[in-house]
Amino acid sequence: MNSDKKESILIIGGGLIGLSLAYEFAKKNFHVEVLSKKRSEAAGFVAAGMLAAHAEGLSDELLSFGQESQNLIPQWIKEIEIDSEISCGLKNCGIVVPFEERKDLEKFPTYKYGQYLNREELEEQVYGLDAKWKHGLLFKQDGQIDNRRRLMRALEKACTFHGVQFQEGTNATKLIYENNKFKGVQILNAFGEIKSIFYEKAIICCGAWSRKLMTDLPIYPIKGQMLSIQGPINRINRVLFGPKTYMVPRDDGLVIVGATVENAGFNTGNTPQGIKTLQDGIKSLFPEAVIWPHMEHWWGFRPATPDLKPIIGKTHLKNLFLAVGHYRNGVLFSAITSKLIYKVITKCKLNDKENIFLEKFNYSRFKETD
Repeated sequence: MNSDKKESILIIGGGLIGLSLAYEFAKKNFHVEVLSKKRSEAAGFVAAGMLAAHAEGLSDELLSFGQESQNLIPQWIKEIEIDSEISCGLKNCGIVVPFEERKDLEKFPTYKYGQYLNREELEEQVYGLDAKWKHGLLFKQDGQIDNRRRLMRALEKACTFHGVQFQEGTNATKLIYENNKFKGVQILNAFGEIKSIFYEKAIICCGAWSRKLMTDLPIYPIKGQMLSIQGPINRINRVLFGPKTYMVPRDDGLVIVGATVENAGFNTGNTPQGIKTLQDGIKSLFPEAVIWPHMEHWWGFRPATPDLKPIIGKTHLKNLFLAVGHYRNGVLFSAITSKLIYKVITKCKLNDKENIFLEKFNYSRFKETD
């Protein structure tokens, strides 16, 4: 370990949350090592990159959490872009949520944060939207980032710039602890060797796989299939967020379409039914795009909890922390999660909102309901 580093920390998981945490600690003079079984499988490479605290219809502390993170993201991304020299494609493009009935729109949890659109106004925002959509909400404050092609790579490069060490192809198989205090982990490395590594502190952020390391974590995978289609540049300028399908247009005309919601365990691969579901969703939202060529199909596993809220903060073991269960909003929640975990571990003073988040997203809430 580098002698100029004040403290060391182990990040168990190399997805978007893991990289965000690694970057947060490394730029503040920690020695950081990241264990990652296969970063290309991380949900951060799979998601559409929406920053949609309002368009998602979040409520209560999840909405507040998303809003706080969305406020942090512009400066956070600016720092990542400076350190990585990679543009992350952050766009405050706004998101349109269409509705067939006015009554459904008025029941939407974040209705008061959006601008109401009648059919004529919907057409002005997204010309070619299917005729069945008579009403809509425009959330100008929501947007997107190109996580799949840019943000993940930028974070990897920014982490490297700050001295983060990576062990790719390494599977953490067992926690090592003594007297309720974390000591290290047993790993199976890329060479097939079983080893033990020891660290002062660690954070578990293995996404949908977190339960394999800590068996009492109520984390389970929700599979999502996605595809991309190539449309004309600037044919769609707003993100379209339908009830079952979303369409996220990039600057080069590529449109990310997602996503199925499948309680299918860790069954890999795209399926004919999954692709048909997405194609039907395109037709339902924006019929013209049905004929646009498919560029890529992929899938991933969202890390879900029983209440669909993340688990953030301390565990029953001293010096072991959690940042898991972000479900559909890992991209949106990444900035605030890394900031909050850093403050918890370094014992920085927390504000009232941060204390509420830690209380609502604590690991022990599931123990209390057993």
